[in-house]
Amino acid sequence: MNEPPTAACVLTTPVKVIQASNDIAADPFQERTGGLQRIRRQILGGAFEFVTQSPELLRLVRWAYDGLPGHRLSRSPARITVRLVLGGGAQAARRPRGARRRVASEPGPFAMSSAPGLLCGAGDCSTVAVMSAEQRAALIVVARELLEFPYHVRYELIELAVFTLAARVQGLMPLHAACVGRGRRGLLLIGESGSGKSTAVLHCALRGIELASEDSLFVAPQSLLATGVANFLHVRRESLRFLSAADARLIRRAPVIRRRSGVRKFEIDLRQERFRLAPRPPAIGGLVALSARSAGTGRLLLPIAPDEALARLEASQPYAASQPGWGIFTQRMRALPAYELRRGRHPRESAAALEQLLRE
Repeated sequence: MNEPPTAACVLTTPVKVIQASNDIAADPFQERTGGLQRIRRQILGGAFEFVTQSPELLRLVRWAYDGLPGHRLSRSPARITVRLVLGGGAQAARRPRGARRRVASEPGPFAMSSAPGLLCGAGDCSTVAVMSAEQRAALIVVARELLEFPYHVRYELIELAVFTLAARVQGLMPLHAACVGRGRRGLLLIGESGSGKSTAVLHCALRGIELASEDSLFVAPQSLLATGVANFLHVRRESLRFLSAADARLIRRAPVIRRRSGVRKFEIDLRQERFRLAPRPPAIGGLVALSARSAGTGRLLLPIAPDEALARLEASQPYAASQPGWGIFTQRMRALPAYELRRGRHPRESAAALEQLLRE
């Protein structure tokens, strides 16, 4: 997970932004705008409302959040609004692919877009994402050309806005971590790149262990309730050699996404009968630090002293460690058992060890 931005994040890419259909002077925040489509989803403990006039952007929201358990962290979930606007005027839409854009003698007109408490003036050719925890709102203007890259729009704009607002509005700890669970109890999994965290989570999921999150986890500091968006699991092709023929076929049918780093991974949709998603936020009952070190003939799970466990946790979470609730969070984590999980001969051994730990 990329570190969440501050209250506002602005990205740019070449495209025009559509002019607001309403008179911006009479209704600057578009509070009376009609014809908008709205869908509501309970995500990361928050009551999110997505508002847009674009069927294309609405499909991306459904792609990300349909079919997920509605996790609640409190009786009165925070209400958060995400306004999505599809940019690109008629001329931009008609321009042939690869054709050079004509340079104008002066900049094009500024277009106004808005969400509750947010007013954005976007110049010619802008993709803009603005997030305000104080207003509990986000405004995302998406360049029409970016519809050719739906994964990036979903992951880098829509999901980033949801993650940022859910954490900041509700005071959650945003962790680069995974969480697997059973019933109301969960294990917080951390590990450096190459430690096998994603592979271990995959084998946990294939064993029927409940999954709360693979990569981006959000924890309430006081209660240690954990929530995530367990919509997709990302695994490398080389992980297939550890799977049964049937499971390997299942993974190969998944689309392949390309990270900004150039790494390609299968994107497995977890919202199918083969997998179990955590129906409610589990309470963290222990910390497991995955290690690339082989267990050899020894034990896979080795206890870690509280001071060492907290040092590893802080080292793996540079952004969360700077947040106001970090002290309370680590105080609560200190009281929980912690382990190092070393590599076994097969990833299913790691999954079995985690499953046994959950049962105990």
